[in-house]
Amino acid sequence: MKGKVYLVGAGPGDPELLTLKALRLLRQADAVLHDDLVSPEILTLVPRKAQLHDVGKRAGRKSTHQAEIHFLMIELARQGLQVVRLKGGDPLVFGRAGEEMQALRKAGIEFEVVPGVTAVLGAAASVGIPLTLRQTASSLLIMTGQFADDRPVPDLRSMIDSGTTIALYMPGADSQATVEKLASAGVPRHTPCAVISRASTSAQQTTVTSLEKLANIHAQAKPSILILGDVVRLSKLGQLDFQALSAELVPAQIPGQHQEAELA
Repeated sequence: MKGKVYLVGAGPGDPELLTLKALRLLRQADAVLHDDLVSPEILTLVPRKAQLHDVGKRAGRKSTHQAEIHFLMIELARQGLQVVRLKGGDPLVFGRAGEEMQALRKAGIEFEVVPGVTAVLGAAASVGIPLTLRQTASSLLIMTGQFADDRPVPDLRSMIDSGTTIALYMPGADSQATVEKLASAGVPRHTPCAVISRASTSAQQTTVTSLEKLANIHAQAKPSILILGDVVRLSKLGQLDFQALSAELVPAQIPGQHQEAELA
């Protein structure tokens, strides 16, 4: 029997945000290699007969090297197993799927990518932030705060001026460093922003503030995502009230979430 590897997106955390295809593949899997960001609720969907391998990588903790993940995927598939490589969010958005696809191609292993709901979509939906808005924000920039080397953040001034919404994945534990990095890249310090951690789960935390006040908020659980742009002001209403773009922000109380408003 010929094995196959499925690179599957688990979404931001809520099991109900899994695609039907992802759910079917999980239930049929012989082996599942999952990231640390995959929620425990989703892992309960894996059949007991299946091998379950935690291959997560988290800063400050013991992690699985990428080469080990490649080796394990390839060996399990060569044994004729149906392998699910389960990733938080979407496999093609900061999920190292490119590296894994190259390794599988080189080894002659058949594979398929199954998209998932990426973090910013789940996070924005949970607090009512429209990532694009016809009169205000016509584009969305998804970027990471954790580069593989010491490259600087791209120049963002023209993008902010044009109304682009910025979604920063993995903003880092040092909020002040994040503020300085974004400010030096041209993001005005008064820019509204929202920090959303563990999006779509019962443990979700949300703080709405401005970039200059970001360093003053209490540390939130990881993983988190930072959304910047005028559209963040609409999160208090969850509807398109255009006057809210210039109005004082008032906190919206969302069940099961913590939200602070510090924007004036």
